[in-house]
Amino acid sequence: MQIVTDSGMDLYLPPEEMPDIPLNPVRHKIMLEGKTYKSGLDIQSEELYRILLETGAFPTTSQPSPGDFAEMYRKLAITDPDILSIQMSSGLSGSVNAAQAAAAMVPEANVTVVDCKTLSGVVGWQVSAAARAIKAGWPVERIVDLIQRIVAVSDSIYTLDDLKYLIHGGRISHMKGLIASALRIKPMIGVAKDIGNYEQLGMARTFTGALKGLVKLMLKKHEPGAPLRVQVIHALNPEGAAFLREEVDKTFKCTWMPLGTMSPVLGAHTGPTMVGIAFAALAEYPEIP
Repeated sequence: MQIVTDSGMDLYLPPEEMPDIPLNPVRHKIMLEGKTYKSGLDIQSEELYRILLETGAFPTTSQPSPGDFAEMYRKLAITDPDILSIQMSSGLSGSVNAAQAAAAMVPEANVTVVDCKTLSGVVGWQVSAAARAIKAGWPVERIVDLIQRIVAVSDSIYTLDDLKYLIHGGRISHMKGLIASALRIKPMIGVAKDIGNYEQLGMARTFTGALKGLVKLMLKKHEPGAPLRVQVIHALNPEGAAFLREEVDKTFKCTWMPLGTMSPVLGAHTGPTMVGIAFAALAEYPEIP
């Protein structure tokens, strides 16, 4: 069995958790300053944010087409027709629909499409677990259940200091976004587990207050000192990421995944100030082969 992913995944894990089989990403596109880039291939996060900061331009993005997925499935089916296609949340991207349409276009492949219902770091957790389960010989039904169990016990929340990219990309209401920007309000945003879209969970008057607010949101789900699997991912904000990690580390008993930078296509919607955290109770986290 082979794995197909997309560029809505961020995979930063300890060596013992990193998969040793190919993951075959089908990439989103980023349009910026008259050029088109494949996220994570033609442009990396630091270059994207450098262009944004130097030019003041706003990027646009497009999801992979059914043809993009079909091309990948055909290529992989030559060596192994069984394909597990793990895509970022259908509530945030049309990648799942494109993958499903492509699966119907490639009858020689046996494609199972999974909607992660999340994005970024937790998708990386799911993909890594799936790869290790494939290596261990698990059947596809058991692997899909494992992926669903990981998202069920995991949460992703984030905040950012500058709302203009979310407003431009239509990820928050234009009018609400302008009002929030004028009032210098910093939103705290999560990913809803039922349909996998963004939901506002709170707000703060300062960015530091919003980072502390993320910790308070974590405390609504887990007691102080609870053992957690935790990962901080940021766009281009190492100072904010370090502050959040320190605050979380003081509050919970953390098993830390490596600090990571968010994929370019996700950062195109948030801009460089975003800091987010993924977390799950270790007692509830499923056993990975």
